[in-house]
Amino acid sequence: MIRILIFLAVVFGLGLGFAWLADRPGEMLVTFNGYQYQVTLMVAAVAIVAVVAAVMIAWWLIKALWNSPYTISRYFRVRRRDRGYQALSTGMIAAGAGDGALARKKTKEAAKLISSDQEPLINLLDAQASLLEGDHEGAREKFERMIDDPEMRLLGLRGLYLEAERLGDRNAARHYAGRAAAVAPQLAWAAESTLEELTERGDWDGALKLVEAQKSTRQIERDAANRRRAVLLTAKAQALIDSDPNAARTAAVEANKLAPDFAPAAVVAADLLFRQNDVRKGSKILETAWRAEPHPDIAELYTHARPGDAVLDRLNRAKKLQEMKKNHAESSVAVARAALDAQDFATARREAEAAIRMDRREGAYLLLADIEEAETGDQGKVRQLLSKAVRAPRDPAWVADGVVSERWAPVSPITGKLDAFTWRAPMERLGQLIDSEIDVAAPALPSSSTAKPSEEKAIDVVADVLAEKQTSSTSNGGEQDSAAAQSATDVETNGQASELPRLPDDPGVTPEDEAEKSPRRFRLF
Repeated sequence: MIRILIFLAVVFGLGLGFAWLADRPGEMLVTFNGYQYQVTLMVAAVAIVAVVAAVMIAWWLIKALWNSPYTISRYFRVRRRDRGYQALSTGMIAAGAGDGALARKKTKEAAKLISSDQEPLINLLDAQASLLEGDHEGAREKFERMIDDPEMRLLGLRGLYLEAERLGDRNAARHYAGRAAAVAPQLAWAAESTLEELTERGDWDGALKLVEAQKSTRQIERDAANRRRAVLLTAKAQALIDSDPNAARTAAVEANKLAPDFAPAAVVAADLLFRQNDVRKGSKILETAWRAEPHPDIAELYTHARPGDAVLDRLNRAKKLQEMKKNHAESSVAVARAALDAQDFATARREAEAAIRMDRREGAYLLLADIEEAETGDQGKVRQLLSKAVRAPRDPAWVADGVVSERWAPVSPITGKLDAFTWRAPMERLGQLIDSEIDVAAPALPSSSTAKPSEEKAIDVVADVLAEKQTSSTSNGGEQDSAAAQSATDVETNGQASELPRLPDDPGVTPEDEAEKSPRRFRLF
């Protein structure tokens, strides 16, 4: 556009100049070699312009003839390059579509038309063609050669990383990912793999630096980076609790500031503060986390903040938590446990029953069974509550990739993913969906090493039923054995406590439980 305007301006200027000369007639006398030439100014101006134009045209012709060999060679070179890029483009499309034969054909054609030094993508197409042909060894050699080229280094590392992943060599994969992350921390695949490696070997400081690099390059959002830092700092604090309490406290407090609603960070920070006799600050941290999301670990640590407190003092602290989060099952359970320790059975029973009404689950029934045994010792009612606990939904726990843990961990033990554990209820007992003795008993029952007395009794109840079924199944006849086997089968398939063999002091199922006899469907998720 600018050139057109300049051209129009030049033409307009020439037109004005000729018009100005035409309005002012005159003559020009030139003496040359004894002759005098007399012409008008207009003719002289036209002659000068014609001479200049002729000189320019002659110069252009001479230059064109002089450069014609180069021009012709450049034309063929450009045409050859265009054909090469066309072959490269077709080959890349074929590789993406999985057409190994066409990709190899176009690779050879592009290599003949374009130099690989001029266009590095030919090396990539060659490696992709080798992968499609199943020549993984040749592909790895090509990716290794790419590492020597600064322009292709990251691409070569990516290819070697994927090949190591395919072979299941996690060490090699993480080695290549680490090299790539050192050069370009903005690469998500490299950063994530390196982060998994650092967390697996407990290098929390290195993992924190990598997360900071991800945040600075805007690979992850600010909130996600703060969450990751909180998880890593919590893990660091847990690792330093015994060796360096001061450093552990600093890391835990920083993690709590980054994520005040993160229960593990709050628990670790408050525990370290309590150990250093800073009860006020530790309690404030727990109260903030409790208001965000009640958690049993928070309640346990909060009520036992001062080891020398009496049981009534712990009960008052539990009631204080309940005031902060009313009408919540965890609040009622915390008060019920503290009241049971204080031998306030009326309060404990009232709060346990309130927790069951708000969230019917296994732990609340077990707690109510403990209260019943401690207050009345009525084994019939205890067994009735234990039978309800056996078929009730499970309590929330830390779950990651199918692994259920009582304690939080920073990474998944299966995949190594950071911050994989979530606090939620595990899958429903398989015994309520699958008619199998093993699947009925094993997943539903807690481990005997950590079970409470009420939990051990629940285990004994179901174990007795299953043993009776096995005895009856091996016998040849007998109405009593058949009845016991049928009773055990009903327990497995329907999970009904009313089908358990009654003891002499067992009151049976109360009228309020009749509605629970109908078979129910439970969802796994």
